[in-house]
Amino acid sequence: MLVRIMIVDDHEVVRLGLRNLLTRQPGWEVVTEAGSVAEAIRLVDEHQPDVVVMDIRLSDGSGIEACREIVKKHPQTKVIMLTSFAEDELLFNAISAGAVGYVLKQVGNDDLVRAIETVARGEALLDPTITGQVLAKLREATRVEAFSDLTDQELKVLSLIARGKTNKEIASNLHLGEGTVRNYVSSIFGKLNLSNRAEATAYAVRHNLDDYLEAIE
Repeated sequence: MLVRIMIVDDHEVVRLGLRNLLTRQPGWEVVTEAGSVAEAIRLVDEHQPDVVVMDIRLSDGSGIEACREIVKKHPQTKVIMLTSFAEDELLFNAISAGAVGYVLKQVGNDDLVRAIETVARGEALLDPTITGQVLAKLREATRVEAFSDLTDQELKVLSLIARGKTNKEIASNLHLGEGTVRNYVSSIFGKLNLSNRAEATAYAVRHNLDDYLEAIE
């Protein structure tokens, strides 16, 4: 596979090590190097590499911002963030900026080569040590969005609906009047665009309502 690579890191020794590693791979060429955000953006315009291996923290700013600008101007270029930091905020900012890979500098040489091969084929990649964080965060974001329109009391009512409780049983459980529960049920159906209790149950299960309630308690 012919892969044209750009290395972006503000440490010359790191760039040298990466160049020595990557140029040993058949068909791979390091077409240029950069040590700053401004230089990275300029040289991508000039060389249009297939893959950019980008340090997340550079001398004049953030590799994340460089990534955002590069991907916006050259969507065919794949950016891998190579960093020492496994921080959630950095990770999700990098993904939002368009990075297709996020690899920790502690990985072995073979793992980094496989990472570049992966993104060069058009696939996304995350370091296995942080994949769990990503999935958990995305699941949480999905749950928050799914239930964002419901009040705390409506969430409790929906949870009980999903357990097959009648309005009378819900009223007893939450110490409410049956009329009040009916109003809550109607409100839930309206907010979530549901027609009946079966749909409400399916919605609660699909979006992991019980896990969401446990997380916010």
